[in-house]
Amino acid sequence: MIEFLKQPWPWYIAGPLIGLTVPALLILGNKSFGISSSLRHICASCIPANIPFFKYNWRKEVWNLFFVFGIFTGGYIAVSFLGNPDPVQVNPKLAEELAEELAEELAGYGITNYTHLVPEEIMNWHSLLTLKGFLMMVVGGFLVGFGTRYAGGCTSGHSIMGLSNLQWPSLVATICFMLGGFIMANLILPVILSL
Repeated sequence: MIEFLKQPWPWYIAGPLIGLTVPALLILGNKSFGISSSLRHICASCIPANIPFFKYNWRKEVWNLFFVFGIFTGGYIAVSFLGNPDPVQVNPKLAEELAEELAEELAGYGITNYTHLVPEEIMNWHSLLTLKGFLMMVVGGFLVGFGTRYAGGCTSGHSIMGLSNLQWPSLVATICFMLGGFIMANLILPVILSL
């Protein structure tokens, strides 16, 4: 059983499991799926200020904090006890083509180690004090947080919960998330990486 859990799960298992979270939350507790609202609940519980945005009964939303805590705990358990040290299995021909293209393209930006989810040359404590690292981590994090509040929710809230409820604002938000991601990855990120 443990070996089964250590293998990469295909999209047709992982996707429906994530999708089933929406009706489970609605049926079991009439709750909406979303992660970004937990940050507001944490601020409302910890900041005793007269800020109208944080003046509400956050205690009735404490379930959301437990939900997020469960995500972190599950991630820790998965990495610590169920992690598979082997590389993710992909078609060997595809892996060869991608390795050649990535090595050539990323080397032009000074990135040589791309075996992890993010390039270690950019995402580390030392890089935080550089212009490139500051733009990627601090400014990027601020823009993600601002965009989440401006859109009234994050990608999980809009793209999973909102679309399942056929919400028009969630469709618009999801389209904007995707367009923003394409623009960032193809137009803005190459400029930042070349700094």
